[in-house]
Amino acid sequence: MDTIFLMNSLWVMVGAVLVILMFGGFILLETGSTRMKNAGHIAGKTILTFGISSIMFWAVGYGLIFGKGNSLIGFSDFFYSGYDIDGLPLSGAVFFLFQLAFAGISLTIAFGGFAERAKLSAYLIFAVLFSSFVYPPIAHWIWGGGWLAEHGKQDFAGSTVVHLTGAMAALAATILLKPRMGKFNKDGSANNLAGHNQVFTALSVLLLWVGWFGFNAGSTLSVDKAFFGFVAINTNLAAAAGTIAAMIISWIVLGKADVPMMLNGALAGLVAITASCAFVDTWAAVLIGFIAGILVFYSMRFFEKVKIDDPIAALSVHGTAGVWGTLSTGFFATKELATVGSPGLFYGGGFHQLGVQAMGVITCAAFAFIVSYILLAIMKKAMNGLRVTEEEEIIGLDMSEHGSYGYPELVKTEQTFKAQ
Repeated sequence: MDTIFLMNSLWVMVGAVLVILMFGGFILLETGSTRMKNAGHIAGKTILTFGISSIMFWAVGYGLIFGKGNSLIGFSDFFYSGYDIDGLPLSGAVFFLFQLAFAGISLTIAFGGFAERAKLSAYLIFAVLFSSFVYPPIAHWIWGGGWLAEHGKQDFAGSTVVHLTGAMAALAATILLKPRMGKFNKDGSANNLAGHNQVFTALSVLLLWVGWFGFNAGSTLSVDKAFFGFVAINTNLAAAAGTIAAMIISWIVLGKADVPMMLNGALAGLVAITASCAFVDTWAAVLIGFIAGILVFYSMRFFEKVKIDDPIAALSVHGTAGVWGTLSTGFFATKELATVGSPGLFYGGGFHQLGVQAMGVITCAAFAFIVSYILLAIMKKAMNGLRVTEEEEIIGLDMSEHGSYGYPELVKTEQTFKAQ
């Protein structure tokens, strides 16, 4: 077997493992950003929904994205069984696992809009529906040779495919579920329902930051000329710039350097560079990340002002930053690096690529939101609501949905009093 084929397969396998480990980052991010009474629920449902998305990707997702079909959807290669794929410079099984991880990440982002108030059954059913009807069409349009790929849409590792898609599903969920109890007062002002562990949140960002090297650099699918190193540099610089920008803007506006905002700035920088990491120079990566760090600050304030309760900041980190990251290649893609589509506005390409990027953002965001909203609305009616009762929300989803607390030793119950 060809040595390059084996090296490519090994490199992408490493990338797949790094992306799957990002689920650990999301567990800590969502747990740390929410209240203690829901910690075990959030951790457990993340693992379970990744399991569901894995089965769905194997059964139908891969075939809908990469199967032979038309410009709208694929219609073959369901129940993938490990065979090699024509035209790929690596193992088909490794490529399948790598893409499976991406599908799971997008679903996890969508579930940010469910946090602290949705029934476990809503997670389970929507995991099946999202993995079948929301994510695969968009992934096919851009990565599977669909109509946006035919127009030269640039999205190297998924600012649109993974992040914006997940964020739009999260937006549909937050609207239908309505805000958490106590989030907004009658006069419209918002209360800070602070997450219970900033250390968890900070550790989550570090895990996600490292995992993103698999996400972006792994998407090269090749070791040829070690181009993955350049992609990794751009990824790291954008994250660094986003961290600094969010810290600076929060310090200026709030008078204090807000830690959660700084952490969200890092993630926003990572999301933004995901589309452009292989198409732009390093100085542009810094600028893209810096702008993302500022945008996430104002985006979070905007959503709170319009009374949309987003506990994990999924709409801002993955949505707003995903839009900016997708559009950024229309400005900064260079002639040498634009292996897909055309150079950006600042490199002599005119407005063509920017128009393609904007078209992709609008159509993909609209599709993900509308389809998710319809599916969730049907679920809401069929399930007698997506949300737990007021009493269950007050008790916390750990106890109401699972019968045990994520931190049992820190919660005094009748049983623990008797044991003492």
